[in-house]
Amino acid sequence: MTVISTLFLSIEAPFAAFRWLQAGVYRGTYPVLPPSAAWGLALNLAGIEARGPLDEVVTTIRPDAPHLEIAVGSLRTAQRSTLYQQLHGYPVGTSGKELQAHAHGQKYWIAPARREILVGLHCLVGIRGDDELVTRIPRGLGGMLEVERYGLPFAGDNQFMFDRIDVVGDMVARWFVPVGVGETPKESTRLTTNIDRRDGSRTQAPMFAPVPLPCMCPSEAWIDIGPTTEPSA
Repeated sequence: MTVISTLFLSIEAPFAAFRWLQAGVYRGTYPVLPPSAAWGLALNLAGIEARGPLDEVVTTIRPDAPHLEIAVGSLRTAQRSTLYQQLHGYPVGTSGKELQAHAHGQKYWIAPARREILVGLHCLVGIRGDDELVTRIPRGLGGMLEVERYGLPFAGDNQFMFDRIDVVGDMVARWFVPVGVGETPKESTRLTTNIDRRDGSRTQAPMFAPVPLPCMCPSEAWIDIGPTTEPSA
């Protein structure tokens, strides 16, 4: 018989960015840690590898990676700011080909881009699943797991680190819940629940909205997160 446990994490970061697949000169961010990223963070802390083979062109998600129920809430609304960056790349087609010889093998196409970042992220993540997995998370946070890991967890962008990740109890927060058909609540946003890096059209990002008033975690905030049952070919 499987024993189910529940854990809550309070997560703080001075800067964060959780981006969907996008191109162009303006790159947005979700307003909060999306459930798919929270799932990946939970497995990272538990020392469980979620990545598929690393010798492929695209790093996929293991089809047998464990599922978890995830709930995401905001303890403090992060502020959106923007910054300008230079994007260096190899252009598609023949654009800028006259510059290639001067770059000596380096990326020769440089374009300015404006990127959104979140300032002052403080969110709450609920994690529910098999007791053996969930109880590994506090041990991982305490450095008590003797397993290989692939680096520090980061706040969506590998330039942004978390200040604190604390195990807490259920707390009052503005929990993000799915938006029903025909509903148009304020502050609604898409949040990724499953990412398919091989076929972006299979990525799932349903509509969510924070509850109007802070409350304890409602049942509708819990979302099953994990790999799809039919991996893309």
